[in-house]
Amino acid sequence: MPDGTFYVTTPIYYVNDIPHIGHSYTSIACDVLARYHRLCGRDVHFLTGTDEHGIKVQRAAEANNETPIQLANRVVERSKSLWQRLNISNDDFIRTTQQRHEKVVQLVFQKLHDVGALVLGDYSGWYCASCENFLTEDELADGNCPDCGKKAEWASEPTYFFKMSEYGGRLLAHLDQHPEFVRPQVRFNEVYSRVKEGLRDVSVTRSSLKWGVPLPFDTGHVVYVWIDALVNYISALGYPDGELYEKFWPADVHIIGKDIIWFHAVIWPCILMALDLPLPKTVFAHGWWTNTGEKMSKSKGNFVDPVAMTDRYGADAYRYFLLREMPFGQDGDFSETALVGRINNDLGNDLGNLLHRTLTMIEKYCDGVVPHIDVGALDLGQRSQELLDVYHSRMRDVEFSRALEAIWELIRSGNQWVEKSKPWKLAKVPEKEADLGAVLCALAATLRVASVMLWPFMPKKTEKLREQLGLCGEPDSFDSDGVFTNLQPGTRVAKGEPLFPRIQE
Repeated sequence: MPDGTFYVTTPIYYVNDIPHIGHSYTSIACDVLARYHRLCGRDVHFLTGTDEHGIKVQRAAEANNETPIQLANRVVERSKSLWQRLNISNDDFIRTTQQRHEKVVQLVFQKLHDVGALVLGDYSGWYCASCENFLTEDELADGNCPDCGKKAEWASEPTYFFKMSEYGGRLLAHLDQHPEFVRPQVRFNEVYSRVKEGLRDVSVTRSSLKWGVPLPFDTGHVVYVWIDALVNYISALGYPDGELYEKFWPADVHIIGKDIIWFHAVIWPCILMALDLPLPKTVFAHGWWTNTGEKMSKSKGNFVDPVAMTDRYGADAYRYFLLREMPFGQDGDFSETALVGRINNDLGNDLGNLLHRTLTMIEKYCDGVVPHIDVGALDLGQRSQELLDVYHSRMRDVEFSRALEAIWELIRSGNQWVEKSKPWKLAKVPEKEADLGAVLCALAATLRVASVMLWPFMPKKTEKLREQLGLCGEPDSFDSDGVFTNLQPGTRVAKGEPLFPRIQE
């Protein structure tokens, strides 16, 4: 894939339940990457969507006295509404019940059949209907699924197996040659260790279920929902000959939760190898959230509701907190106290304070017009360039919290610059007018650079910040907005309401 393009995907979300913090976390992370690479001048394609087949959806619909597609339609609208609320800038939304997807799934399975990668057999074993996953005897915990805790069922039915065992050596070689294929490192180590032990053939169809994509060569079987879902990454691009497929495949990064790493880092690449297709460049598995130290679960009723959080604190503050609070790839703990602390301290005291005092001084000392003075050689300008380079490095490495740390180092440098230069004293000395102008111009330049770095994380608040600085709301690119230099002559500031008013804890 050319350097000028970037393809990022979320997993497609299952429609048996309403979206929660985990869904929003993954989608926000992908959105930040998409926005960042657009600012870098790349042609970006950002895909998300919904996974709508399988026994879990069928049972949830039956329990609610509706058809599976009625349930799916209802939940899809909820998902789309939440993504709009969170300012998710996806370019496409794929549904596995769409004809464009189903026909590609059938094409993929016909090709797998034609190359001899499928074999008909019988499956008997433990099955978790809630997770739609087969389990070995060793994986059971007192007869229950180790992931969801629900009782496993004994299942026995004819099935087509994908001969995954034949691709273990190739996948291991790929992992050796491409250590960036699975990230973070702890997930790479897990996958590598399991693949090295040898792969088993995997059941990829169901004959006891009708709510799925029927096999083109055996309509008594439907495609197993997890395999059906994986195909979305190419079906949405119009595989095999669509213009988007030619342009964007292979994906630059699949962002997923760590619980589905096996499907994405092992089963999916083996299927692609069987089809003789390129593998995605990176599968990045992020961690899980707990709620004030407790694992989130339906039974406890302690799932964090993104709608409630954004109603209470705003979408941008919620976005910032999720990606600032813990290193991406690790587990983290959600608490409203910590969220309020980030809003009051990081966003209010640091960023909000720098903006407020800068605009106030420009209005007071320069009639609201940003001075036009060459400030490129100032120490603050050099620090800005250093931190921008650090920020780029961390964003390319999908280190969101550390990229935000670089932004806040710049913001703190701006606040320190105010204390060091003391513009209120310079304003009392007519001979220091040029020095005062340089200080205020440098502060405005710092805020502009910070705004373009921050925009992928908090687009709406950043656009308001830029408007108060007298700039166009949405930044154009790092080349035009990420340079520490004086603003255009005659730029007039427009101080408005505080961007992050203090919240009483």
